[in-house]
Amino acid sequence: MSADDPSTILAASPAAASGLPHVVTPTAYDGILLAGFGGPEGQDEVIPFLRNVTRGRGIPDERLEEVAHHYRHFGGISPINSHNRSLKAAIEAELAARGIPLPVYWGNRNWAPFLDEAVQDAATAGDTTLLAIATSAYSSYSSCRQYREDLARVLEATGLIGTVTIDKVRQFFDHPGFVHAFSEGVTAAVKELVGDGVAADRIRVLFSTHSIPTADAQRSGPRDRDFGPGGAYAAQHEAVAGFVMAEVAEAVPAAAETGWELVYQSRSGPPTQPWLEPDVCDVIGELPSRGVDAVVIVPLGFVSDHMEVLWDLDTEAMEAAERAGIRAVRTPTPGVDPAFVSGLVDLVEERRNGTPAADRPHLTDLGPWFDVCRPACCENVRAGFTPAISGVAP
Repeated sequence: MSADDPSTILAASPAAASGLPHVVTPTAYDGILLAGFGGPEGQDEVIPFLRNVTRGRGIPDERLEEVAHHYRHFGGISPINSHNRSLKAAIEAELAARGIPLPVYWGNRNWAPFLDEAVQDAATAGDTTLLAIATSAYSSYSSCRQYREDLARVLEATGLIGTVTIDKVRQFFDHPGFVHAFSEGVTAAVKELVGDGVAADRIRVLFSTHSIPTADAQRSGPRDRDFGPGGAYAAQHEAVAGFVMAEVAEAVPAAAETGWELVYQSRSGPPTQPWLEPDVCDVIGELPSRGVDAVVIVPLGFVSDHMEVLWDLDTEAMEAAERAGIRAVRTPTPGVDPAFVSGLVDLVEERRNGTPAADRPHLTDLGPWFDVCRPACCENVRAGFTPAISGVAP
């Protein structure tokens, strides 16, 4: 199978089976599948959850406890399931308001409710043509391809290949609905700081996202395009951050003097493995020597207040700012912002209506991203390629 001669895409609807980058044939879906990461909801669930997250890597429980204390600090409860329940309800309400009679099924990669259950529930209800929305906006192995592999694994494990088809909406990093909350949040933060007398050129905006192995980053996105050393993953974040800062400067003219950069957080690999840098806390520690009095921390890589936001940003990054003696403001994630929810349903309508690529909203030159991922997109260097839905095989 190749991009020039794409054959049937695994478990795809007839419209998506051609393998073309953008599907422009309308598709009558039976249901929406909201695919989440999952998280523990009690102290007894923390280590089993982390075992699921790190399955196949042979990491002993003693090392998992080093991460577990982040969850234990909050009673062993990750906010992610609660956020996804709210997001599911908000999507259902938006679908109903538009007169779109589609049920929403929700399943997670790493903890209950699992994707297996969600897909089986859909099939039992007779909803066998599904459109997936993953709660991750950018392109990389962990944020896109792994979800696609999980869904292929679920179909195989449940024996539903040939009965259930699953397509996936495009990565929505530069969709206006996703970007809206970040633009509003940074604008409000800069306006507040300038209003309090902080000089705009002494404010630094740090756009933070989850670090990933450098080798995975370099392989993110299709291979036929050079996105730079950080691959499509870094390029997408940089492009969105640049758009946000241009919007902020329009709303707060003084912000044209405000500097910004992309930073990373939540590294979990061994010290010998290169991961994307710089780390958000390291950068905050350097800001006073760079003439910065205040920092705006933007969780650009996250759709809601995950544990990584609560711990790495609201706890560790804020402590770093306190040690550095500078003021810090953390801006909101999209969560269930009406613009974000509306944008997700817009993505559903794109696929239901077969909207041409030229008519799809996007805020950077990188979009609109693909409906069907390209060959060899977002390879996992450690594990290689395994079957995945919604993409042309490598």
